[in-house]
Amino acid sequence: MTDNSSILSKLNLYAKLAELHDENPFKFKTFTTAAFNLKKIKESFDSLSDNDLLAVPGVGKSVLLAIKQIYETESFPALDECVSKTPDGVVDMLKIKGLGPKKVKVIWGEMQIESVSDLLDACRQNRLTEIKGFGLKTQSEIIKGIEFSISASGKWHYARLMGIANDFKDYVKKQFPGFQFEYSGDFRRCNEIIEKLVVVTTIDQVEFINFLSEQDYPINVNDDEIHSFIEGQIPIEIICTDYLSFERLLFETTGSSEHLNQIEYNQTDALNFSSEEELYESKGLPFIIPEQREGLNELDFNEQNHHFIEYGQLKGVLHNHSTYSDGLNTLAEMAEYANSQKFQYLGICDHSKSAGYAGGLSDERVLAQIAEIDTLNIKMSPFKIFKGIESDILSDGSLDYSENILKLFDFVVASVHSNLTMNEEKANARLLKAIENPYTTILGHPTGRLLLMRSGYQINHEMIIDACAANKVVIELNAHPYRLDIDWRWIHYAQNKGVLISINPDAHEKMGYHDMYFGTLAARKGGLLTKNTLNAMNLKEFEAYLSNRRKVRNLL
Repeated sequence: MTDNSSILSKLNLYAKLAELHDENPFKFKTFTTAAFNLKKIKESFDSLSDNDLLAVPGVGKSVLLAIKQIYETESFPALDECVSKTPDGVVDMLKIKGLGPKKVKVIWGEMQIESVSDLLDACRQNRLTEIKGFGLKTQSEIIKGIEFSISASGKWHYARLMGIANDFKDYVKKQFPGFQFEYSGDFRRCNEIIEKLVVVTTIDQVEFINFLSEQDYPINVNDDEIHSFIEGQIPIEIICTDYLSFERLLFETTGSSEHLNQIEYNQTDALNFSSEEELYESKGLPFIIPEQREGLNELDFNEQNHHFIEYGQLKGVLHNHSTYSDGLNTLAEMAEYANSQKFQYLGICDHSKSAGYAGGLSDERVLAQIAEIDTLNIKMSPFKIFKGIESDILSDGSLDYSENILKLFDFVVASVHSNLTMNEEKANARLLKAIENPYTTILGHPTGRLLLMRSGYQINHEMIIDACAANKVVIELNAHPYRLDIDWRWIHYAQNKGVLISINPDAHEKMGYHDMYFGTLAARKGGLLTKNTLNAMNLKEFEAYLSNRRKVRNLL
């Protein structure tokens, strides 16, 4: 449909693209001015005469012709020409709040970034801070702009909603002390992607409506449910009930419908229990933690006999970057902060030499870092820094250092960072060769996905996990909330094959360690046991594991 809004959008897009491609400044500034002033007009443009439009500041013959052509063909030749020589992802960048043509030109031209997902990944790795004219503040604003753009799709990363949801809960409970108020649904199950928040509360519905009205929240009431939005755009469904029904409704709205069917639940069961624990017991089942109530393979888990990993059980923090490559903090700062957080060891894994875009380490820089680690380990004992590297898996599946360098590392995280558009056959072959390399200790973020941004390359998970089992390779659960890769749905299979999982933050600055909390939530959804978590080993156990692995792979 061609209306004023779509016309203004196309005029503005042309102005940005023309500036991006260094066209005549007078021309693209004219289109920018015209679009700005046309926005003030309330009447439909096609109801105005040519003279009326030409009277608008900035609207000349070229703009007028463009408007007419948009009505006829939904575009105009100058725009089509600019679009044809611009990658789709670069056009998408121009739609992000705070990203103008000048910045996009640098990102595209100097950094060779051609998609919003790759831009977000670059921001996460602090690569923009190395470019003249950019800095931490600009990088932060770009991340916010991308997240805002993502939220327009009506989906949010769990990590982004967690703080907002908890703040809202705390505020409500201060206003209504003594009442029950709990999140349910996808949020209580800690799903990686959330579409709405669901609340069960004993607060009286009328009182809650009055509270929301006083705070200017939009309100729509449907029987016992109040529908509103927090932060202006996050849907929230509030179910008001009495104390006797609270536990039942919390249970019914937490688990997926598949889970309720799986345990053969019906509402008459609610008459016989006063807690969720009692309900599962009445079904002859162990208590199933909320995170796992998805209707998949949670009935295979048994919390009474097994212990699912918890964040506080992590003893080490592996896969981290320092200023040796693209991190924000020095090696010493990364180590000192890990020590202050009561971790027993740190695995430093800066980028390898093929990752020129991220300051990858040359052979000489590897030796320099190893020397600094040796010095810090003497100073910081008993805390220990392990010498690691995130080695790029090249297109042919090989790692990008010679054996003389690889043997210097305590462990190697092997990851794919390039040619992400490969088909499944190519991806499987590439990963399999890397897994078979005796120096590969951990397979990093196996699919390269970025949640809500990039689906990642397709792999045969069973084939890759089987290969890791055969070669004693650990699989990373990359804990960054945009990745959470390996997908938790494959953890059960990996454990059954005897493959360890390492919950790694892939931290590019010291505060990134805390992302392991989100990785732990995902791991628990998949039923990851403490005994099968690599970095739940204490220092002595981890040292023994690495030593034994070197013997098994004949690396001594």
